[in-house]
Amino acid sequence: MLGKAMNCVFIDADDFHPQSNKEKMSKGIPLSEEDRIPWLEKLSDTLRINITRGKTAILACSALRKKYREILRMADPDYQVGSYSCCVKFVLLDAPAEVIAARINRRAMEGKHYMPASLLQSQLDLLEIDASEGIIKVDATLSPDVTVNNIRALASKSYI
Repeated sequence: MLGKAMNCVFIDADDFHPQSNKEKMSKGIPLSEEDRIPWLEKLSDTLRINITRGKTAILACSALRKKYREILRMADPDYQVGSYSCCVKFVLLDAPAEVIAARINRRAMEGKHYMPASLLQSQLDLLEIDASEGIIKVDATLSPDVTVNNIRALASKSYI
């Protein structure tokens, strides 16, 4: 919805997982660093292509750890490592674990995702939020329309 609302490219990180990652997650096995890093590097390469072509892209991606977000920031050819000043910005869709679990369960029941809700806690355990990164938090318990509008409002204020 956000990609359409902002008239830009939408990239779903889940589409970039190799089959081995999808199989692992579908069995309730958390991904390892060795599973995640090549996936994140591929996402960074995809973002870089869009950035160098002058396109704005919305990437839906967990990017749970600071070092994962650093890999994605490297998509900006002008990015200076350690500086959070770059064209790659992050928005955290913030919601309680129960809300996220219910959404995961619904998607799984509809056949729209391979990750079971049993993996949610392993992801939450990895989540690192560092205020110095300038990550924008948006209340994701609201309707999708309101959430999209809130993100767009932040974008119009040049936060993202």
